[in-house]
Amino acid sequence: MTRNFDAIIIGAGQAGPSLAGRLTSSGMTVALIERHLVGGTCVNTGCMPTKTLVASAKVAAMARRGGDYGVTLAGDVSVDMRRVRARAETVSRDARQNNERWLEGMDRLTFLRGHARFLDAGTIAVGDETLSAPLIFLNVGGRAIVPDMPGIGDVAVMTNTDIVALDVLPRHLVVIGGSYIGLEFAQMYRRFGAKVTVIEKGPRLVSREDEDVSSAIREILEAEDIHVRTGAECIAFAAHADGVAVRVDCREGSPEIVGSHVLMAVGRRPNTDDLGLDAAGIDTDGRGYIKVDDRLQTNVSGIYALGDCNGRGAFTHTAYNDYEIVAANLLEGGARSLEDRIPAYALYIDPPLGRVGMTETQARASGRPLLISTRPMSRVGRAKEKGETKGFMKLIADAQTRRILGASILGVEGDEAIHGILDVMAADLPYTIFERAVPIHPTVSELIPTLAGDLQPAT
Repeated sequence: MTRNFDAIIIGAGQAGPSLAGRLTSSGMTVALIERHLVGGTCVNTGCMPTKTLVASAKVAAMARRGGDYGVTLAGDVSVDMRRVRARAETVSRDARQNNERWLEGMDRLTFLRGHARFLDAGTIAVGDETLSAPLIFLNVGGRAIVPDMPGIGDVAVMTNTDIVALDVLPRHLVVIGGSYIGLEFAQMYRRFGAKVTVIEKGPRLVSREDEDVSSAIREILEAEDIHVRTGAECIAFAAHADGVAVRVDCREGSPEIVGSHVLMAVGRRPNTDDLGLDAAGIDTDGRGYIKVDDRLQTNVSGIYALGDCNGRGAFTHTAYNDYEIVAANLLEGGARSLEDRIPAYALYIDPPLGRVGMTETQARASGRPLLISTRPMSRVGRAKEKGETKGFMKLIADAQTRRILGASILGVEGDEAIHGILDVMAADLPYTIFERAVPIHPTVSELIPTLAGDLQPAT
């Protein structure tokens, strides 16, 4: 017997529960299906546990720097990895349980646990049950890629899911992949006390960023004695008496690195391969991401894809914004679109990188007349007072429209300060609006008007 609902949501990640709340409060009956952990990647293996670990690593690093601030600590700084892991686990568990209580007490919601798959465009099977609805929302998230590299099947490697549960300190952590996830773990484990090597196939770290940003990030990491190997065209693995031998073909450095632990951080893939999408006629791209239009609808009427599985954003905040777009359009008669979203994100090394809009490379490729301004963090009062002067700020604007095109703040509190620029971009205001601002001193954000005032034609 088929159970009928007004809407079915598959996946209880960032977008799913909030959408369920909006739909049920509007009077709709909703089935929400989750096969693993409520909260998705962010709550369980992503943002919440990793940023908790980053915070512990920051404390360890600052304790070692106590003398720089006139603070003397007796004895060496030690890290109890079991307590570090337990703290991160508690933060995740509390968030997950809060979400579960919310869902379990939600009126007009049927919360099911199990593996959902399409039987046809309007029918979902969950175990022995069959459900149907005119509206179906996919919020199934993604997982780490473990590529088929030579010897990968002969050794133990970790993904982000495994390493957040680690309660021992690696003797030598080898990180495969020099981008956002890999670099966060690289720095935190170096600060916990492990030897760390980062291996990146490309010519530089975080290749999505401008070269000056990539170079500055490498300098920050290498200053903490993190070994970086770029240009690793061929990466292979073999068992070793001391752990794992990682063979690399680089222009410089040893051809073999022996690590006690290996973290694979080379990208993610959507959890779409076992949903029965073919039975519903839902289109995907070559990487398995569900194709959607700017209102998150798939090629099949009534079926939407939100969050990491649609390839239109890979962050908690973009998944939540997907929910906001869908809810506004379906329930409020809105006309919200992905076209309105300004890309923004952060890299949580220390100091963090806050990013919004275009990179300088992208802006130059657009052919627009540009204005560019940069300022080192060593000239920011707040950074000097905190003793954290690494990094720089960069602002890019269109010389004709005076609209900000993008910005990077690699420096202390850069992940927070970037929002002042994001808000001006979202309001479609010219950068000259900063001329009338009276920012608080001493803050990092107070330098944004100065940065805007220093904009000069790009050469």
